[in-house]
Amino acid sequence: MTPENSFNTNALHNSEEPMAKNRFEQVDELQPDAINLTLIQKSDGQVGIVHCPKTAAPDQLPADLTTPEIPVRDAVVGAVQLANSKKIPIVVIDRDNIWKSEWGDLWRYQEENE
Repeated sequence: MTPENSFNTNALHNSEEPMAKNRFEQVDELQPDAINLTLIQKSDGQVGIVHCPKTAAPDQLPADLTTPEIPVRDAVVGAVQLANSKKIPIVVIDRDNIWKSEWGDLWRYQEENE
């Protein structure tokens, strides 16, 4: 996993000036060293869950932090704000292909042999 040291929260808001896009790594399971943003398609809409395990920043977090299901956009913004404040990378679990390009670039780590 490659840590992204700073996240551009302004890129999530409409702006007249073009801004650099954030990059987010897509993974398939929870990671112990990152903020985990899980996007879920439900029958009544899309939701997100932000989970930050204590192991991602043991000197900054007293315990694991997990949000309830919240609107997707709120989850993305909340994860970015938490990442900026704690200097922790974000990974995205998006099995339902909810991610929108306006939130940033979603990429997946590939081994050289793959």
